Amino acid sequence: MKILIAAAGSRGDVAPYTGLGAALRRAGYDVALATTDTFAPLVRAAGLEFRSLPADTRVPGGVPDRRELMRTAAAFISELGQGFADALADGADLLVLSATTAPLGWHLAEAMGIPSLGLYLQPTAPTGDFPPVVTSSRSLGRLANRATGRLALRMADRVYEPAVARLRHRLQLPPASASAMRRRQEQASWPILYGFSPALVPRPSDWRPGLEVVGNWWPYHDAAEQLPADVEDFLRAGPRPVLIGFGSMAANDGERLSEIAVRALRRAGLRGILQAGSAGLAADGDDVLTIGDMPHALLFPRLAAVVHHAGAGTSAAALRAAVPAVTVPVTADQPFWAGRLAALGAATDPIPFRSLTTERLADSLSQVVKQQTCTRAAASAAEHLATEDGTGQALKVIQQLTDG
Repeated sequence: MKILIAAAGSRGDVAPYTGLGAALRRAGYDVALATTDTFAPLVRAAGLEFRSLPADTRVPGGVPDRRELMRTAAAFISELGQGFADALADGADLLVLSATTAPLGWHLAEAMGIPSLGLYLQPTAPTGDFPPVVTSSRSLGRLANRATGRLALRMADRVYEPAVARLRHRLQLPPASASAMRRRQEQASWPILYGFSPALVPRPSDWRPGLEVVGNWWPYHDAAEQLPADVEDFLRAGPRPVLIGFGSMAANDGERLSEIAVRALRRAGLRGILQAGSAGLAADGDDVLTIGDMPHALLFPRLAAVVHHAGAGTSAAALRAAVPAVTVPVTADQPFWAGRLAALGAATDPIPFRSLTTERLADSLSQVVKQQTCTRAAASAAEHLATEDGTGQALKVIQQLTDG
């Protein structure tokens, strides 16, 4: 039984599917993960077949405004659509789609006559409980939240429209718009599992049947893997440090951010680890260490706090490790997750990226590390996450689909 998972975007949009794919492989499935070439090493390290999706996932430097973000998304989707059909050239019996790939994958599933399933990392369906996660972090009221959610879907349809038209032509399918296909899937109660914790986002009661919140899927890492010796030495040399990193955000802004980070750490009297990321954070000193990528599951439990951009994966990893956060959201869904962490009490009030200063960061670090309120809230959330089995829930649904 061949399962093809298709996911595209930043590292946080892809890595959770490596752990899920590895679990499916252990359950006896033949699993391929189609994504962009940047993440081929992640896919192969998990023991999965890699299939290439042609698209540039690099995030532009600075903080893009909404119009620039839409232009970047449109170019990304256009490029993705041109080669998307190639990912199915070797066939599949089930197509598993992320929120980014689903509007294209639906057409492939139709052409191949195979079932498909949505496994999403962000809540995408309109609800009165909150506005669209990519447009606002503040509730607009139930009616306005739902109306704005429907508008966000229509805007996404427009971004996908040209790529969908070309893809259906290539697949020799009759014309059908992106919006018509989405409505068809909604009316059929196409199943979507959401891979985040209900501790952060409970399932809205006004969602249609077929939408379920099951808990996180965690990135794959080898059980035998250990932290590098220099990281272990630094961790053992003093009190628990604070990790500061912005993932794939803030490209080309490393010098300014590094200076703010180090000054804030020293002002708060804390040791720190800077994770280089796309920003290129770097600093030297007895009280600070610079690192590259390494598994959150190994590092986060050893920390006093994490300063991060509030991506969905990093937010969940910090909670899982019972570590409080200072969030510095940059764009897209990050303000939404930052607000959720603060509402849970596991993070300080967000510091918008454009408003980040040494003083604000130092004050938030002092609050989150020394007052312990956020630490207790993070520990409580970690207990909740430990009871969840998002991977097991997904496996159960996939088995139902493939057995049928």
